[in-house]
Amino acid sequence: MASTTEELPIEKPTEQNLVDKTSSSTVEEQELPAHRSHDPQYNQKRSDPFQFGSRYLQEQDNVFEFNAWDHVETDDTYKEYAEQQIQMQRESPVSDFDKTRFNSDPAKWWNLFYKNNTANFFKNRKWLQQEFPILGKITEGDAGPVTILEVGAGAGNTAFPILANNKNPKLKVHACDFSKKAVEVMRGHEAYNTEQMQADVWDAAGEDLPPGLEEGSVDVVLMVFIFSALSPSQWKQAVQNIYRVLKPGGEVCFRDYGRGDLAQVRFRKGRYLDENFYIRGDGTRVYFFDKDELHKIWSGDIFSENEETSDETPSDKKARAQIPSFEIEDLGVDRRLLVNRAKKLKMYRCWMQGRFRKK
Repeated sequence: MASTTEELPIEKPTEQNLVDKTSSSTVEEQELPAHRSHDPQYNQKRSDPFQFGSRYLQEQDNVFEFNAWDHVETDDTYKEYAEQQIQMQRESPVSDFDKTRFNSDPAKWWNLFYKNNTANFFKNRKWLQQEFPILGKITEGDAGPVTILEVGAGAGNTAFPILANNKNPKLKVHACDFSKKAVEVMRGHEAYNTEQMQADVWDAAGEDLPPGLEEGSVDVVLMVFIFSALSPSQWKQAVQNIYRVLKPGGEVCFRDYGRGDLAQVRFRKGRYLDENFYIRGDGTRVYFFDKDELHKIWSGDIFSENEETSDETPSDKKARAQIPSFEIEDLGVDRRLLVNRAKKLKMYRCWMQGRFRKK
């Protein structure tokens, strides 16, 4: 599963002046100007590959000089606007009929999504190795046998770039997606090589493990903009499945939507499913996380909060004893200000990124 907006700037045509000033209080004072990551004479375009996290907006800067700025906190004006928008969303939720329609068969909507959008619709994620250095290590020629599981592989825009840069002959990528159509797209790709890649349909929140994988057989799990497609009621089973399939010490590389992201704020009436949970116009679902919530999910704390009840069944007790618990290696918030320089629009984006290790 992949979002239609995960890495594309989203224009907001009516709120042009939400941000007049941006605080730089979080950036340490430096003697030299902040590194811009590329030659200013080419400021229309970022270098490739672009090093995230190196372009800071300071008081003396012209916000419209570049297309994007890193580590920009939202100001009070935007926060107030976002709160007003979310309250409006709560007051005009999805009807009960549509809630049932969208939640009962989410695979249907993802199949339609990939049917209507070809593989060329998506951009290859060239930034993954920068954000998750382990991907560079396991693709070295002498890395030895390594198994990667990508959950929510979509059209293969993560798996194929990894294989294109791979030097490890013993690397195997299992690319799984909820959508049959997405798997068809991957299997039909010119770079699909069954010796190093296996694409399969798999429900991350189902009871079975991915085809061809056993418990404790995976070194690295990639979850990039997929966890947000699950409803909160599916989180525990999904995390449990990831825990089961990983080797002890195995790592989860995670990136997804953060709360207050423009993609959340811009939802209009009739899209609110539940708190921080929405239905897009194409019928696919999306949830927006915050840091503390994700920490509780992947540490297992959120699943152990419910106290034992007198009517608890033996199966309930067994489930309680099998609560998955990961070590939180790293968990941060990636805030970015995207700028439409021609229309003078400012667009706040917020993503969550983390690495979780099986104990």
